[in-house]
Amino acid sequence: MSLFDSKFSTACPGCGQEIAAKIVVDIAGKNTIISNATGCLEVFSSKYPDSAWKVPWVHSLFENSAAVASGVEAALKHLGKLKDIKVIAQAGDGGTADIGLQALSGMFERGQEILFCCYDNEAYENTGVQRSGLTPLNTNTTTTPPGKESVGNTRPKKPMLEICAAHKIPYVASASIGFIKDLKDKVKKALSIRGPKYLQIFVPCPLGWRHGPELTMKIAKLAVETGLYPLVEFENGKLTSAMKIPQPKPVEEYLKLQGRFKHLLKNKQELQRIEETAKANIESFGL
Repeated sequence: MSLFDSKFSTACPGCGQEIAAKIVVDIAGKNTIISNATGCLEVFSSKYPDSAWKVPWVHSLFENSAAVASGVEAALKHLGKLKDIKVIAQAGDGGTADIGLQALSGMFERGQEILFCCYDNEAYENTGVQRSGLTPLNTNTTTTPPGKESVGNTRPKKPMLEICAAHKIPYVASASIGFIKDLKDKVKKALSIRGPKYLQIFVPCPLGWRHGPELTMKIAKLAVETGLYPLVEFENGKLTSAMKIPQPKPVEEYLKLQGRFKHLLKNKQELQRIEETAKANIESFGL
C-alpha cells in the first residue's frame, strides 16, 4: 500500500509532481519524516481536514524546508534514532533554487543526513506561474510574457546541480518522471548514502506549461531525449555518470507540445538559442 494516498490529493490531472512525490515516499518507507515547503505539493496533498501523507509530515514556510529538516535530523541524532529514521526535505524549484537556497546550502555545509528533493516544474506554479530561477530561457510565464521587448524569460536555467555539487556533498543527481526506473534507482541510492543528498526531479505541470495531462510522461521523456534536461550524478563534487542520448531529438519536438513555448515556434533565431542550450548540455556532460 502506498504511503501517499491519492484519494486525498487535489492535484491537477497529469501532475508530474504528484507522481514523483509518491515514488519518493514509497521508496523511503514508513520510517520517514518529511519537511515540505509551501507550494503546489503542500497545497494539493494536505487540504484540511485530510492529508495524503501516511508518514510524519511537516509543512514549513516557503524558504525553510531544509532548515526544518535540519532540526528534525538534529533531534533524531540526539535521541539516537537517526539510523532508524530517514529525513527528507521537499520543495519546488522556487522554494529550492530561490527562496530556500540559503537554508539548503547551510544543510549541506553542516553535513546533515538529509535527502533534499527538488520537484522541478520550472516556475512558481502554485502562486500564478511566475518565473523562478529554474525557469528555462524564453519561457512564457506571467512575469516574463513575450512581447515587443522580449521573447519570454531572459535568463538561463540556474545550474543548481553544479551549485550543489560544489559543496562536495556525497550525492547530487537529476531525474525525470519520464524515466521511472532511473528515478527509483536514484532515490534508493541517495537514501543508502550517509550525509546530505540532493535530488532534482523534472515534473511537468499541465496547468502552467499548458499541455494536455495525457502528454505529461511524453514531455518528461523528451526533455531528456533532446538534451535540455540531462540526467546525471555527482559524488563528492565529481560527475560520475550521465544517461547517454546517442541520437538527440530536435528541441522543437519538445517545445511544440507546450503552450508556454508557442511563441517560439516561428522564431528561428530563438529556436536556435534553445538548440544551442541542448548542445551545450550534451557536450558538457558527455551525453
